[in-house]
Amino acid sequence: EVPLVESGGNLVQPGGSLRLSCVAETFYIRTYSMFWVRQAPGKGLEEVASIDRYGDAWYADDVLGRFTISRDNDENTVYLQMTNLKSEDTAVYYCVKPFSGVWNHPKARRGQGTQVTVSS
Repeated sequence: EVPLVESGGNLVQPGGSLRLSCVAETFYIRTYSMFWVRQAPGKGLEEVASIDRYGDAWYADDVLGRFTISRDNDENTVYLQMTNLKSEDTAVYYCVKPFSGVWNHPKARRGQGTQVTVSS
């Protein structure tokens, strides 16, 4: 059973914007830090952004200033607003429920992912 459902990925031109959503279906996100990670073609998973229970966010250097992570605990949803998209942002984006606060722990859970393709 997949506990998270991502959506919002699409084909977009360089410089464009997208908003990804992640709905948690089997647990309440309010007690967890939540993560967005991505996997580009031929590469491993990399952390993109995270948000703790209090709303404090962290961003990878290459998305800082372009991406914004947010959460709506009442809607049980995490968002990733992406602006000024670049070709190197092309990847499958996953929302992650961490285990013991660690996104890449073997017991961490993620959804099926949503494809973001940045191309002219």
